[in-house]
This record gives sequence, structure tokens and C-alpha cells, in this order.
Amino acid sequence: MSDLPPAPHALDGFHLLDGLAGVPAAAWDALAGGQPCLAHAYLHALEATGCVGGQTGWLPRHATLWRAGELVAAMPLYEKHHSWGEYVFDWAWAEAYARHGLAYYPKWLAALPFTPIPGPRLLGRSPADRRALLAAVLAMAADSGHSSFHLLFPEPDEAPWLEEAGLLLRRGVQFHWRNAGYRDFDDFLARLNHDKRKKIRQERRRAAAHGLTLRWLDGRSAQAADWAFFHHCYALTYALHRSTPYLNEDFFTTLARTLPDGVRLLLAERDGDPVAAAFFLCDHDALYGRYWGATEALPFLHFELCYYQAIEYCIAHGLARFEGGAQGEHKLARGLEPVVTVSAHWLRDARFADAVARFLARERGGIDAYLDELEERLPFRAG
Repeated sequence: MSDLPPAPHALDGFHLLDGLAGVPAAAWDALAGGQPCLAHAYLHALEATGCVGGQTGWLPRHATLWRAGELVAAMPLYEKHHSWGEYVFDWAWAEAYARHGLAYYPKWLAALPFTPIPGPRLLGRSPADRRALLAAVLAMAADSGHSSFHLLFPEPDEAPWLEEAGLLLRRGVQFHWRNAGYRDFDDFLARLNHDKRKKIRQERRRAAAHGLTLRWLDGRSAQAADWAFFHHCYALTYALHRSTPYLNEDFFTTLARTLPDGVRLLLAERDGDPVAAAFFLCDHDALYGRYWGATEALPFLHFELCYYQAIEYCIAHGLARFEGGAQGEHKLARGLEPVVTVSAHWLRDARFADAVARFLARERGGIDAYLDELEERLPFRAG
């Protein structure tokens, strides 16, 4: 494990890097594609503002594969000392290790911190480079002495590679909205059954009755005061759940500066004074719901800002989907559909690996039954 040498052009082979500061952004982004949370600017902002690294329990150990000084494959990788901020829960596994006097932490985690957005995790110029990187990471994990390696929310086409490499696959469910070429929000509502259509219209009327003005901003148009207010709201939401926010205000302002086209901020104001805000990530294909908060408890404002306005934004800008984040069956009644997600897991101890494999087989049956139930509850009109 080593820091990036001063001269990246001298690198060759497999290296773990303790941060992205020395990696050329263009080289990383050429592999990562356009998803904002995979961008060099996003991951580096987490490091530069202290949201990961230090004493956070998220230690960057990004896996990279170089050929004659050229970055040909990469994976966002962390040495984790807890399981917070992952959205795929393995607390019970850690507890089982502890009951047997074994250490579950540290573990290896290939994921986007605090972000359950599915996307590529094996970044590479070619399938061969991606497979070579995976093989190198698994060999490193086996040699490290750490308990396990986990890869969260990969692309569907990566799952077979992970399974072939000996990892255990775990399924989960999120809720995404898909744009069927709707002309406007009413066109979308027309596809829903009568009861759901009526409920959404009622909720939007109740939200509109608060008399608020809504403004969409991006990283260029949002001002420092806007980000300060949003972070205040974001922290309030965590406080209401008796929790501590993972991200500081500096992260959001840094991201707005370094990835201005990848962020969206929706402000709700009364007579020019903000009362609520919602934060999204955005690319050419999708809008990703992330955080929200309000300084007043206004009925149905959460649904308006975090779902209905997001759907309207996607329709107006021709985006293919809106990803509503982890969990939340209430999203189903608002036109979001269940989507299967995957994670992959390797455990060093064969006894625990066998126990987890049996648990995942049982859990998979429950997920299948849950998906069948959700399909029966879809809010769309027949035909």
C-alpha cells in the first residue's frame, strides 16, 4: 500500500493509492464515464474536505492498474473500519464475527461513500483490463489479512464477472422513475390508476397551498448563502433522526465549484426567504435524489420537492430516469418502480463464507417474494 509517486508516468502494474490528488482527473474520468458520483471531482472533494480519510473510518485505497504510466483500469476502494454509510447492511455479519472472537473490521469496500447510486465499479479501457483489475484486487484482499471484500451497487454486466471470480451476490431493491416520453406531468399522471392520480393531485395542491416559490439552481448559479442554507437543512434532517451528517458544507461548495454541471439545488422560498431545499446529482441521462431538509414542518413539501419536482425536471429536460435513492416503499405510490440492485461479497473465513452463502440464498427468496408483491401494487393503469 503506497501513496501515489510524484511521477505517475513512471507507474506500471497494480497500485493502491491513498487518494486521488495525484491522479490526473482526465485519466480517471475517461474510465469512469459521465456519472457524477464516479467523477474524479466528486471523489476527490470527499477527500479534500475530510468527509473520508483521517478518523472517519473511510480510508481511501483506490485500486489502479497502470501500463507504461497510463491509467488503464481503476476502482474506488476504501479500507473500512465500520459499516456506516454503505446502504447494504452487514452489521449482523460483523456481530457474528464478534461473538466468535474474530475481527470483522477492517474490511475492503469498493463503493461510493454515502451514495447508493448503482453504476460501474470496475472502470477500465477494455474488458480485459477490468478483469485484470478485479483479479489483482481479490489477490490483494486475500494477502492483506482483512476479513472481507465487498463491492456495492455494480452495473448489471459486472455481476457475472464478480460471481465467476468467486464472490457471493446479494440482491436488493430500489425505486426508480422511468421516462416513457411524457409530454408533461399531466401526461405522466394519465398513466396512473385513478386512486393514485387523485392522491398525487391532492398532495400537490396541499404543497402549493404553502405559497412557496421554487427555484432550480446548479453549481454555477447557486451562491454561498444557498449552500449554507441547504447544509443547515441537511443537518436538521439528520438531527431529526438522531444521527450525524456525513458531509460538511465545504464538500457541497467544493463540489459546486469543481463539478458545477453535475449538481442541482432546489430551493423553496417564502417572500425571498428559503424554508426548504433538496440536493440532486445530474448527468445527461438521469437525476439522482440525494438529500433534503426544511426549517418548517410543512405537510407534503417533502413529496413535492423530492419526487414531483424531480419528475417534472426529468420530463422537461428529457432525462431517462429519476433515481429516488435507497429504500422507501412510499415511492411506489408516486410512480417509481422497483429495480433490483446487486452487491458482491468475499469473506476470508470459509466457515463464515458458507454461513453467509446460506443466508443469502434464504434472503434471495424473500427478495423475490417482495418483488412479486411490489409488482402487484404498481400504480399504473392496466394496459
